[in-house]
Amino acid sequence: MADSVYINNIYIPDEKVLRNLANVLINFALNSGQGIKKGEVVYVVLNEIAKPMILPIQEAILKAGGHMILNYLPDWLERDRDATRLFYQLANEEQLNFFPEEYIRARVNTMDHMVQLLSSYSHNYYKDIDQNKIAQRNRVWKKYMEMRSKKEYEGRLTWVLAEYPSPAMAEAAQMTIEEYWDQVIKACYLDEDDPIAKHKETMQRIQTIQQKLNSLGIESLHIEGEDVDLKIVMGESRLFVGGTGRNIPSFEVFTSPDARYTSGWIRFNQPLYRNGQVIKGIKLEFEEGKVVNFSAEENYEALKAMLETDEGARRVGEFSLTDKRFSKINKIMANTLFDENFGGEYGNTHIALGQSYRDTIANQEKYSDEQLKEMGFNDSAIHVDIISTSNRRVTAKLKNGSEMVIYENGEFQGLDV
Repeated sequence: MADSVYINNIYIPDEKVLRNLANVLINFALNSGQGIKKGEVVYVVLNEIAKPMILPIQEAILKAGGHMILNYLPDWLERDRDATRLFYQLANEEQLNFFPEEYIRARVNTMDHMVQLLSSYSHNYYKDIDQNKIAQRNRVWKKYMEMRSKKEYEGRLTWVLAEYPSPAMAEAAQMTIEEYWDQVIKACYLDEDDPIAKHKETMQRIQTIQQKLNSLGIESLHIEGEDVDLKIVMGESRLFVGGTGRNIPSFEVFTSPDARYTSGWIRFNQPLYRNGQVIKGIKLEFEEGKVVNFSAEENYEALKAMLETDEGARRVGEFSLTDKRFSKINKIMANTLFDENFGGEYGNTHIALGQSYRDTIANQEKYSDEQLKEMGFNDSAIHVDIISTSNRRVTAKLKNGSEMVIYENGEFQGLDV
């Protein structure tokens, strides 16, 4: 295997790492841990920093007998005039509302799987862009998410999201690019001779936790700690989900609770990285399921614009816990995908504002959208994860009236795992 190299001042890890990552994405993450099948179409989205992954991904798809459709997003042309930034600078109302429905529908109909391998060359590339424009664009493109979600929940589409480390990501995390990659390599088992076997082993352990939680008959959760006093109602037919392969890495166990009844408050000790903005010191207060008060120590206006995207943007679409025993990530990565899988001393919790996940509903296929709404399923153009790594205890109230601590000091409790 070739050693790690620098090309045009960009660090590229060795060939084994790149091939292992491609293999994990194509032959493990897609199709819920089973990988793609012969003849299937994989739609791949990656940007310029992740360019070294194009050939390894293509190789993995071809060897599996699949077909690749590539959407390559250049971003290094001019730092202050990349395509997305230029769009928001110049787009008028008609352009902001443009949605090529027939083209997008054809894309969704064609693909069997989707890989998003994204990266970032700056955490502040939208710092002077009107956040309301971004929120408006998200509302317009919600139709794309609905098309994808419908096909996914019919069992005809799977997807995976991963991040390719960049110098900007490393700088934001106060690491060298080599140190940053080292965290990713360990977390994704990319230094293993058989990383897929390791992922499957971890997936099985997480699914065991998920199954045991679902067998308890949980009615509600009380999350307590120095940064939180929050009550969440599970809701009708709710499930905990984990080990799906949708994210690489992924160590979380999550649910989409009844969005009508969240109450209390939570303060997040980790920043939110969204739309080229860094929002720090977020605190949310809930009453009857809705954010009624909010604050941020930095970039308050960006948080405000996000919460005003639509009605569902102020309600909880996901509650998640990560057990520190599974994750090898022990440094804050300044990236939502990695930080929501942080292990460290206390694991982590994250709450997503916005869209609920349909697969957290048992037998979801038998419910109409209107029935799901009546069950407290949240609908929104956004799904935004906000992370806390401070210590917390989670107490479950069970349907039989008893209470049980299910999570404390960064680990699930009482489940014999």
